[in-house]
Amino acid sequence: MDQKNKIKEFVEKTKGFSAEEIIAFAYKSFGKGVNFASSLGEEDQVITDIIAKVAPQIEIFTLDTGRLFSETYELLAKTQKRYPMTFKVYYPDTKAVEEMVQKYGINLFYESVENRKMCCGIRKVEPLRRALANVDAWMTGLRREQSITRSNLETFEWDTINKKIKINPLIDWSLEDVRQYIKEHNVDVNPLHAKRFISISCSCCTRAIKPGEDIRAGRWWWENPESKECGLHNNPKWKGDRSKKT
Repeated sequence: MDQKNKIKEFVEKTKGFSAEEIIAFAYKSFGKGVNFASSLGEEDQVITDIIAKVAPQIEIFTLDTGRLFSETYELLAKTQKRYPMTFKVYYPDTKAVEEMVQKYGINLFYESVENRKMCCGIRKVEPLRRALANVDAWMTGLRREQSITRSNLETFEWDTINKKIKINPLIDWSLEDVRQYIKEHNVDVNPLHAKRFISISCSCCTRAIKPGEDIRAGRWWWENPESKECGLHNNPKWKGDRSKKT
């Protein structure tokens, strides 16, 4: 069965499934051939908690860009201690970072979208490729309401860049759903969220949002909304059957 038909089958089989059921289904379907990319955001902390309960064999990994908030590192340490599962940390290639900074400057990303995407490519996209090298599918904390670039995503997608199946267990969740789960299950989260940092990544590229702003307005705030992806989650060309919602 080709990937397109396999994804359509997965979407149909999991229609109406809870996030717990989707994650359990993913492990049953792929075994150790699926892993989970956590940025330690609220959604990802929810998925980590669910994985620990329904499929603790799933490997969890995060990307350390070298420019994260100190609060993020503290949360990483706390999360690793709370959930004694396989939790890997991937780093960018040192030489590539050194050459980029030497040529373009330490804060090159403020100068142009191209520079920012170059930085994201070296610090995030290349390490992600290494993290996905030995799996067939990967799981994310993406939700449709997070941004206009994610509004048409499905529970199962084809990642055209990495040639993997992408699984989004929380795709239909609202931010309120996420925070209700966190409250009910006492999930650890980044204290920056309480200071209106909704989407958190590198400290140089993240700010708190203002009342009434879009939830991703604090990411690369100097750019237009349409450009606000780092390259990890570009929309695939094939979106599945849009007449069937998961």
